[in-house]
Amino acid sequence: MTDRILIVMTLIVAAVSMHAQRRDTVNLPGVDVNSDRSKGATISHAPDVEAGAIYAGKKTEVIRLDRIMANTATNNPRQVFAGVAGLNIWESDGSGLQLGIGGRGLSPNRTSNFTTRQNGYEISADPLGYPESYYTPPMEALQRIELVRGAASLRYGTQFGGMVNFIMKDGALDRPIESRLRMTGGSYGFANLFGQVGGTIDGTRYVGMYQYRRADGWRQNSEYDVHTAYAAASHAFGNLRVKADYTFMTYTAHQPGGLTDRQFLLDAQESMRSRNWFRVDWNLASITLDYVIDDDLALRSQFFGNASGRTALGNLERINVVDLGGERTMIDGTFRNIGNETSLTCDVDLFDEQSTVVIGWRLFHGTTRQRQGNGSAGSDPDFRFLRPDDLEGSDYRFPNDNAALFAESVIRLGGGFAIVPGIRFEHITTRAEGYYKQRVTDFAGNVIVDTNIDESRTRSRSFVLFGLGATYQLPVGLELYGNLAQNYRSITFSDLRISNPNLRVDSNIVDERGYTADIGIRGRIADVVTFDASLFYLRYDRRIGQILKADEPPLYLPYRFRTNIADAYTAGLETVLEWDVTSTFTHDEAVPNVRLMVNASVLDGRYIDTQDPSIRDKQVELVPPYTVRGGISASWKGFRASFLYSAIGKHYTDATNAEYSATAVNGAIPAYRVADLSVQYAFDRFTIEGSCNNLFDERYFTRRADSYPGPGIIPAEARSLFLTLQVVI
Repeated sequence: MTDRILIVMTLIVAAVSMHAQRRDTVNLPGVDVNSDRSKGATISHAPDVEAGAIYAGKKTEVIRLDRIMANTATNNPRQVFAGVAGLNIWESDGSGLQLGIGGRGLSPNRTSNFTTRQNGYEISADPLGYPESYYTPPMEALQRIELVRGAASLRYGTQFGGMVNFIMKDGALDRPIESRLRMTGGSYGFANLFGQVGGTIDGTRYVGMYQYRRADGWRQNSEYDVHTAYAAASHAFGNLRVKADYTFMTYTAHQPGGLTDRQFLLDAQESMRSRNWFRVDWNLASITLDYVIDDDLALRSQFFGNASGRTALGNLERINVVDLGGERTMIDGTFRNIGNETSLTCDVDLFDEQSTVVIGWRLFHGTTRQRQGNGSAGSDPDFRFLRPDDLEGSDYRFPNDNAALFAESVIRLGGGFAIVPGIRFEHITTRAEGYYKQRVTDFAGNVIVDTNIDESRTRSRSFVLFGLGATYQLPVGLELYGNLAQNYRSITFSDLRISNPNLRVDSNIVDERGYTADIGIRGRIADVVTFDASLFYLRYDRRIGQILKADEPPLYLPYRFRTNIADAYTAGLETVLEWDVTSTFTHDEAVPNVRLMVNASVLDGRYIDTQDPSIRDKQVELVPPYTVRGGISASWKGFRASFLYSAIGKHYTDATNAEYSATAVNGAIPAYRVADLSVQYAFDRFTIEGSCNNLFDERYFTRRADSYPGPGIIPAEARSLFLTLQVVI
């Protein structure tokens, strides 16, 4: 049904586009979103209305990559997201292969609690059933990153975390061709080559990029090899702009596995797994139509597709069990998605003020296939099932259909005050079709039962989300903002069927519901201080989480049990402040420009309304009580330097707040401190960059994995040095 609707909508948009070409030329709006560029603010917020979305009254952040000092060759998220308050960042590898960010007590696992987008369209495996992002855009290729917190659910979908959108760089507007080449070398065999070419020819703006990264890794058995390519072109036909882009990424990574607490203390560089591998192949494509109907009416329609896959191969047994060889577990997932998102933006005169209404729809169809069985007994990356027609684990197809209607409005009432009501209707149908293997052995290990259990399940649900925001522009250049919005998160495909000795899933697990509230103040003081300070409250009903349980006697082996644990809340204060120290005292260009940045959050999350005494009033997992990132940067003529210091408080990985476990899958994340230093010198067409990550060579970890790349403790990388040469022609 969704396929037919998509075809009809395609014909409608095509007809509108053909009509658009017959109209007189209308200047299209630019894509640069903020006037703060001349003021040099590192982090700013999104405008009230842009590109078919309303941001007024919401907590938003915009990171411009050309304003920050970061090791973009390694996708270092600590530096890139340093100015975003309250983020919990997982460091699963030394090169940002998979971005892991979460906020407000939500898991950072592959950024799955954000709606993850590139150029406005979704890029995760399956936004509802498998919202994990195995692809992370190269930070060297980005113009900016946009984040919208919980109230993003009304426009972008139902995730509690909000939305993160990676905007890729475009070709130069003022010349037919411009190229940029970056070469980076670093510790532990790191090498990176990034090339970009772009420009504008006869009104067609184009860009092409390629990146190759490889490294041996700090730990044993952690080498990787990554290829990423991106191409885009856009052209304006009168008042219609058409843009098409394509993204390809492939990588193979050797995974060293996790460690127990004792192993980490003795030698964090050690590897207990030499036969674990991971492969990702990602293909994304989109077509975007921007049609300015008149001065008060604009249409945006995006068609997007995803044809991708990921395969994990290795020993998934508890990390305190020695790998003695034998056939390895292989988990293979393929994703085939298509969708359309269309919005209509209309400006109207109301109460002698200009108000804005955005209405639109989202249509999506995806099919995920998940297979689990045995792979080869060797040590090489041989991603083939031994018995593909009779898998030892399971073989499932998960068709998924989603249709949504949304409407939001900025109603300006005069005197700088506006209200922002919104509503979203969602219809979701998920299906599971396949089988899982039931195998029983006797005490001698002989198989006495070997049966395939067929399953076929269909689940449909429809619901409505409401939200209300408000904003007040103070006469001193500050803004008060607030919002309250409902959230929803469906169970994932992994919650339906997975075989993992470290994790079990409740067969009666259900979707999550809740709401998010924000209230804050932001703006500029005396044109030298930029800040955003806000309070939030996130309420989770039937929160899905993990508790520590013990297996049957006589071994009583611990494992994580994933279920609807209880109702929960997370509340806190999030603040970001940036001070232009030099401009406070002088505007003399001969004086180096010095800036200070402080990003601090204080959080508390608790489980409530539960009959389980093991978790009553316990801390919600993955909620650091404090997160502080402070930095100082200086620039003078062609020289720039930046120092960043991060401090994160102790927090837990399961709802029982276990301090540790024998398998290291559950336990505390100890408080840690880490520093980064970056320098840069630009002259003529050349730029030389140097960076030192983990400057003081701290030993710490940010996650305990229950599956790949573990299981167990995943140590963060030790001190590493990098040198980059860039030339622009």
